[in-house]
Amino acid sequence: MDLSNLQPAKGSTKNKKRIGRGQGSGRGGTSTRGHKGQKSRSGYSRKIGFEGGQMPIQRVVPKFGFKNINRKEYKGVNIESLQMLADKKGLTAINLSDLIDAGLVSKKDLVKILGNGSLTAKLEVSAHAFSKSAITAIEAAQGTIVKL
Repeated sequence: MDLSNLQPAKGSTKNKKRIGRGQGSGRGGTSTRGHKGQKSRSGYSRKIGFEGGQMPIQRVVPKFGFKNINRKEYKGVNIESLQMLADKKGLTAINLSDLIDAGLVSKKDLVKILGNGSLTAKLEVSAHAFSKSAITAIEAAQGTIVKL
């Protein structure tokens, strides 16, 4: 092996023709950009949503609705999940750290207990919010609620 027969490894290079390297290359002249127009110039970049000068759809469609900047987003946890958690770990009080450890919510979530399912265990449940059906179900099982 010597310098005269060195080659790159198989598959490491693409056999791509370089453009803009003179007429003899087969891709000279306009360098595959065509003649004239905005896209043939150097430095061209199209803005997102540009439609060739036509009014873009995001400007045609009217804005509507209302976004409340003070909205609180709650992560819902059903009482059937609380029952399963209490059965699995033998808990009598369920708080946020228990829900985080079980993977039902994350650290930053606001938690709302929802009333889907049935609850038989007497639990003391701590959360940020409770639905009416969840409150009645927990109190029917002689449990207590603690709002954080």
